[in-house]
Amino acid sequence: MVTTNWRAVGAGFVTILVLGLVGAFVEPLAVLGTALGAIIGGFAAGYLAHTGVANGAWNGFLAGTIGAIVVVAALALLGLATSVVTLSLGGVFATVSVTLAALVLIALGAIPATLGGAIGGMLNRAEPVETGSPSA
Repeated sequence: MVTTNWRAVGAGFVTILVLGLVGAFVEPLAVLGTALGAIIGGFAAGYLAHTGVANGAWNGFLAGTIGAIVVVAALALLGLATSVVTLSLGGVFATVSVTLAALVLIALGAIPATLGGAIGGMLNRAEPVETGSPSA
């Protein structure tokens, strides 16, 4: 059974949020930055989970999904605010339709985060502690 380490998910989420927002505003990172941010954030969540591949993948998935939802929501609110300030009804419709299309990107953003979490969980697995005495 997988366990959720919310500290690891939070660290992955913050990583994805920062890299996703930077990737959205820096033109060379527009496409690659968000996917790379999901992989790095998922890796951070999986690495900090300390519990193996399955739990690393689960924590990376949660960080990727939550991070993608927040990034899309922040960018949608920024687009709506810009459209309202400039009194552009076409901009409002464009922002709403791009936000609906971004729901697909949320699902696609969870895939690299899950892979990154699995790799991070593979690299930082907690070693089992021996509690008994060795048998002869």
